[in-house]
Amino acid sequence: MNRGRSLVILLTLSAFASACRSGAVREIGDSSRDVTLAEWRKRAVTDSVRAVLTRGLADSAFPAAYAVIGNARGVYASVGIGTLDVIDVRPAAVDSNGTPLVNGSGASRVTPTPTLVTDSTVWDLASLTKVIATTSAIVQLVGDGRVQLDAPATRYLPEWKAPGAELVTVRHLLTHSAGLPAWRPLYKEAWSAEEAMLQVYATVPDTAPGVRYVYSDLGFILLGEIVREVSGLPLDSYVLSQLFLPMGMRETRFLPSALWRTRTAPTEIDPWRQRQLRGEVHDENAFQLGAVAGHAGLFSTARDLTQFAQTLLRDGVAVPDAARADSVRVLDGVTLRAFETRQPFAGSHRALGWETPNGTNSAGRRLTAAAFGHTGFTGTSLWIDPAQDLFVLLLTNRVNPTRQRQGIARVRTTLADAVVGAISMTAPPLRSGTSGTSGTSGRNLEYFSRK
Repeated sequence: MNRGRSLVILLTLSAFASACRSGAVREIGDSSRDVTLAEWRKRAVTDSVRAVLTRGLADSAFPAAYAVIGNARGVYASVGIGTLDVIDVRPAAVDSNGTPLVNGSGASRVTPTPTLVTDSTVWDLASLTKVIATTSAIVQLVGDGRVQLDAPATRYLPEWKAPGAELVTVRHLLTHSAGLPAWRPLYKEAWSAEEAMLQVYATVPDTAPGVRYVYSDLGFILLGEIVREVSGLPLDSYVLSQLFLPMGMRETRFLPSALWRTRTAPTEIDPWRQRQLRGEVHDENAFQLGAVAGHAGLFSTARDLTQFAQTLLRDGVAVPDAARADSVRVLDGVTLRAFETRQPFAGSHRALGWETPNGTNSAGRRLTAAAFGHTGFTGTSLWIDPAQDLFVLLLTNRVNPTRQRQGIARVRTTLADAVVGAISMTAPPLRSGTSGTSGTSGRNLEYFSRK
């Protein structure tokens, strides 16, 4: 048995034991104090999530993290760990008399007060921008008949005149099979957002489209431009007005408000910009493109992304106000399901915009083939499994204070596997001397309460 699988089993059993010790596991119907199967299951999932995050923090995979596990109707677990600040625990410098030295501003060094993470902490989503903003916008435009998946991308991007561009379709861009290179240093090649975009339009595909899979930021920058050209709105304005606000996502946007800064997770001490980043996009190319781009730049919170994941599990129907339970269709269900389906391309396991499980990626090994998800360089990930009515959201700032931190890949897979393991324990064991099965009774069919 490999080490990763052993860890998942250990964490699941640990959560189970914790639930037993806390009194969460009793025979259903034993007394008025007994919890339901739903409550027991939520406790087991919460303990599993907390165990994974605690291990990740101890391993220095990240300084802060927040995870939410849920389904289309509610939440199993919502767990935060760590702080938003890297606390300087070194003693202040002193002179020969023991007097603290002061810095150039005349102030002695002060250890920052740690800020705990919550579901309203704002995170730089990095490449989750590709699916939450750009792909979702394309889903809406395709569903409305304004964009055709198999049309040449140049139909919507007349400025893209590079040789070979006319052969690339919208589908090719969504599946990273357009023949474009993975990346180019726009932040070094251009002095303005306009010039950076001209460099993107000048990029020549280096292979024929549909032949090779290469994960490409450039392709999603072009998809963001398609949204702008077709809708007549900048990408940030379009997704805010047409997607996020209708979904009830009021804390998700490019260029986050300065008022959000104190609850925003800091990212890297950036050697290019010569400062620690907090509330400005980590990705250098997105920054050079004006901080609004199809591949990166979106910020959001755990509670907003819970709304997003639940909307997708409801086939595009949002419930923006849980108190009123009014619903609104934001995305066409048939189109959405097509985007979530793995594409018939031998060199890739991608859906349209989304990734699908392949046994080695961040989905782990226990999500079904129907699942789809994505990751972000800053330490974020989201997986949605319609077959299990499940989503697994992980938000971290693992690049704080440096991108050299390791371990986030293991945290992602361990989290997904541990969660499915906890949920798959269908019922707490009956006490010795009792009879019955581990199935669910009628009163336990409602597994979740609305958050």
